[in-house]
Amino acid sequence: MNPTPASTRLRQPQAIDDMLLFRLSRLLAVGGAAVVRLCEGRYGITRREWAVLSLLWQQQGLGPSELAERVQLDRARTSKALGQLLAKQLVRREPRPGDHRRALLWLTPAGEALVTELLPQVHQLNAQLLQVLSTPEVDALDQALARLQQQALALNQAQDPDRPKADRRLGRRRAPGSPDIP
Repeated sequence: MNPTPASTRLRQPQAIDDMLLFRLSRLLAVGGAAVVRLCEGRYGITRREWAVLSLLWQQQGLGPSELAERVQLDRARTSKALGQLLAKQLVRREPRPGDHRRALLWLTPAGEALVTELLPQVHQLNAQLLQVLSTPEVDALDQALARLQQQALALNQAQDPDRPKADRRLGRRRAPGSPDIP
């Protein structure tokens, strides 16, 4: 009996284990666990805080909304991470010139030192994960991920009247009138 080719399983999934997003989520959970342990155990920051710090390290002076978009978190989660980083004195807020209602975000010297120390360790974990792939496979993976990212953005921007939206402002995660699932 021949096993079903991967291309068929991914394009026509028969089980949750065949679905691309589920597999990517599992990879992130398992592969990211070492980074989470490192961040939380050694440095006392969460994965989200690490994402915020590393993005600010790349580009200082972002506004909170721009940062949320870059880190691909909703504003509430970004705001929570920023509040924690401000309390830990790893990030500082400065009023935007000419508009004191809006702020720009900067790493503090302690934040810069943390990123400078942690980044090579995260790079090493990334390299260890990728070492099972050949250089052509890594190149193909990079190209495939970029194309999948573009397709995901296009799907999210498409106006589909049949795709329901959750009303998260009221804390709802399901459509009104749908059955309660324990």
